[in-house]
Amino acid sequence: MEKLTLLNQKGEKIKDIKLNKEIFGVEPNKNVLYDAIILKRASLRQGTHKTKTRAEVSGGGRKPWRQKGTGHARQGSIRAVQWVGGGIYGGPVPRDYSKKMNRKERRLALKSALAIKAADMIAVDKITLATPKTKDMVSVLNALNIKDEKTLIVVKELDENLILASRNLNNVNLIEASEINVLDLIACEKVLIDEEALKAIEEVLA
Repeated sequence: MEKLTLLNQKGEKIKDIKLNKEIFGVEPNKNVLYDAIILKRASLRQGTHKTKTRAEVSGGGRKPWRQKGTGHARQGSIRAVQWVGGGIYGGPVPRDYSKKMNRKERRLALKSALAIKAADMIAVDKITLATPKTKDMVSVLNALNIKDEKTLIVVKELDENLILASRNLNNVNLIEASEINVLDLIACEKVLIDEEALKAIEEVLA
């Protein structure tokens, strides 16, 4: 895809803009793209899950009954793993799920995602709202015929009106151009991007 139609917020055509072939014209590398998605999803995991071992649960300071003569199996503590309320053996512990990926692969993955989404990209000259009302954002989406689409909105810089107007829309994700990533691109159905954000992305990736 070499050209993209630039619209205004009312959905009216302004001009055609040329897309950078080094970004939007690359052959998508599915393997690198897959690795980048796994990396991003892994980085979102907190890794704070934790269970207590028998050394960490409270109680069980003395032997519950004598070793022999009771008819019960021998027990050393009521907080052993076989007891209700006892410690957990082999349970999860805090860990870091983040993965590593070299810079060239990350750039290629992002280019691949942009190339795939080029056909679903809508460019506008600017995205601005006079008020922080959700209905104003809905009006913009209606004018561009993407009201019911899962939309990623990419702007050069966030402003308060945009943040407040879009946060109640479940099908809208608003990010800055500097935060664009593979997972958000692949997860959306449409990409709504303003002209300045598009230029910023091309400057970084070209």
